[in-house]
Amino acid sequence: MEQIILRKIDEKDVKSLQKIAKQTFFDTFSPHNTAENMEKYLNEGFTTEKLTSEIQNENSQFYFALSDNEVIGYLKVNSGDAQTELQDKNSLEIERIYVSKDFHGKKVGQILYDKTLEIAKNKNLKYVWLGVWEENHRAVQFYKKNGFVEFDQHIFLFGDEKQKDLMMKKEL
Repeated sequence: MEQIILRKIDEKDVKSLQKIAKQTFFDTFSPHNTAENMEKYLNEGFTTEKLTSEIQNENSQFYFALSDNEVIGYLKVNSGDAQTELQDKNSLEIERIYVSKDFHGKKVGQILYDKTLEIAKNKNLKYVWLGVWEENHRAVQFYKKNGFVEFDQHIFLFGDEKQKDLMMKKEL
């Protein structure tokens, strides 16, 4: 397999981020959701303006996973008040780890996850946490394999449907 390179994302990368974000989200969730809810989320959740604002947030970091200079996945982590829920100064949130379906099973997600641990340890944080849809069995299993445990749940509104996210964390 080709070498996987991680590169920090900045504002000039917003179009590439938008492309990989939409594609991986669609591939992951479209089989289990209505076309209407999927279209609404893709059109609202990944606008150029929204992604640019997220990239500019000093408490968020994005990384591309690249293979032969092709974007094959990405990571978004949040600290401080950029976190979506807990906003604990001692934690780092994994908001997104997504990998192109052609690269599933090739350790790309693990490389992105390992980058999360590196960031958290460099900041001397106590734990990493995330929310993951209970029906995303592949992701739930990935996080359990990496030592995460469920500590709570929350409702995520996806279009007109209420879905349950498992809140998981790993102490460092």
